[in-house]
Amino acid sequence: MSKTAREVMTGGAECIGESESVAKAAARMAELNVGSMPICGDDNRLKGMLTDRDIVVKVVAKGRDPETVAAGEFGQGKPFTVGADDSVDVAIETMKDHAIRRLPVIDGHDLIGIVSQGDLARQVPEQATGELVEAISAAA
Repeated sequence: MSKTAREVMTGGAECIGESESVAKAAARMAELNVGSMPICGDDNRLKGMLTDRDIVVKVVAKGRDPETVAAGEFGQGKPFTVGADDSVDVAIETMKDHAIRRLPVIDGHDLIGIVSQGDLARQVPEQATGELVEAISAAA
């Protein structure tokens, strides 16, 4: 039987509020030693993901002030997620299809964790991980 997303995810994902600044998000990312953070709305629902690359390329490199740019600016569209009880295979296929390295795990409407490439590398057969890395790298 295949493992579920809940079994391989890193739990306790923290959100950055959609109205909070990317400077605050960057500081929190540094404290947590992570490269991305989920963006949550005032309704506590997932709005998207903010990456360190977003901050560098879309804010700093464009001369924008990270203290005044809201994290919510990067939460456009419906975020890709996986259900907590979905199989790891579903998570891998979602990540491959959309060329994403980190996939939020949702239980109902609640964000409960993130499945990353690293989580999968530790938990699933090497071939599946290799195929995921290859698919994401080809899309980059």
